[in-house]
Amino acid sequence: MIQAKAPVLREFVVTTSSVLAFLFALFGSASAYTPEFAEPIVNLSVPLGRDATFRCLVHHLGGYRVGWVKADTKAIQAIHDHVITHNPRVSVSHNDHTTWNLHIKNVQEEDGGQYMCQINTDPMKSQVGFLDVAVPPDFIAEDTSGDVMVPEGGTVKLTCRARGHPDPHVQWRREDGQDIVIREPGGTKTGVSSYQGEVLKLWKISRTEMGAYMCIASNGVPPTVSKRIMVNVHFHPVIHVPNQLVGAPLGTDVTLECNVEAYPKSINYWVRDTGEMVISSAKFDVQASSKSAFHVKMTVIVRKLQREDAGSYRCIAKNSLGEVESNIRLYEIPGPTRGYSVSLDEEDYNEQLGSAEKEQDEDLSNNVLENSGQNSQYPTVETPSRANYVDDQNAAIDGESNSAPSLASISAPVRLLRSFVCAMAVLM
Repeated sequence: MIQAKAPVLREFVVTTSSVLAFLFALFGSASAYTPEFAEPIVNLSVPLGRDATFRCLVHHLGGYRVGWVKADTKAIQAIHDHVITHNPRVSVSHNDHTTWNLHIKNVQEEDGGQYMCQINTDPMKSQVGFLDVAVPPDFIAEDTSGDVMVPEGGTVKLTCRARGHPDPHVQWRREDGQDIVIREPGGTKTGVSSYQGEVLKLWKISRTEMGAYMCIASNGVPPTVSKRIMVNVHFHPVIHVPNQLVGAPLGTDVTLECNVEAYPKSINYWVRDTGEMVISSAKFDVQASSKSAFHVKMTVIVRKLQREDAGSYRCIAKNSLGEVESNIRLYEIPGPTRGYSVSLDEEDYNEQLGSAEKEQDEDLSNNVLENSGQNSQYPTVETPSRANYVDDQNAAIDGESNSAPSLASISAPVRLLRSFVCAMAVLM
């Protein structure tokens, strides 16, 4: 009889107490015993998509019936063993007419609210349990910013809104770990590692604040979600040159360097004073390396510097906002001066030695005459040591003069030595 009545019941709008009383009467009659609830229904908090089960414990149920109603909508879920709702995710079970269970599979947001367990006594007995559906955060696309481009010195407003239950908290961080720069209307500037709030406003933004900003929403229900928003700051190119005058000896490799800052990224190249563009070859090694989204290091290595390589080199950068260039002058540094070796053949040596001896003979005669009658003193003649002579010659070789040492400087020690020998012979 119950199976025959069930299809008819589903055609009713079962949202009133009178209909519920009718259903209780239809599915069973009251007992002489008075049923009692053994314990309150436990409130549930279930993440979205999980299963939930309410338990209603009843003593002395007898011939009475247990029903389940969603209290906020007054929609009957089940009567005793029979499911009334059209929701396919709802089912019921019981154990020895004491424990009556209402099962909800794959819980959705609309399942949240109060659920009432009722016994068809007169007056009707009931108790309520609450289902809280915990919903992880999710961004509201139409209320969340996308990638933005702003001129340097301008202001950008980033918005990030999320839904969920409980309401999500939103914070901002920079992807590269750098501080977020917060500027107050009075001009005060503060760097913070994170910023709380759905709206982040960047005043008078600079190129160093360019990059990815992470919007992170969390409410204690996993998973936490994040959105990456790229902030691009555009400005015309600027070139920084570490050394505008570069010198190197011939035959060595020398590096010229320019640092370019620009966004959008610039086209960068080198040009010589002849108008010729410098490209990679056996002579030149042209390189460019990115230091950040807006910073590029340009270098050109000149291999085995020759005189014709000297001159002006221009590094040029251009983007949609402008063009800029800077000059570097490359010059030759004279290499270290080498010592000269002097060689004389035997004939030249004898000729120079003979001339020196003749001069020393004349000097010696004069010296002896001046010292005649002074037999108590010997004439003093200083002779340079070999070590001093070698040092003097090395000093002459290592000096800055590029001219070869004269023959007179070579014969001077010889003349002194000859004077000493002659003086000794006269005195003896």
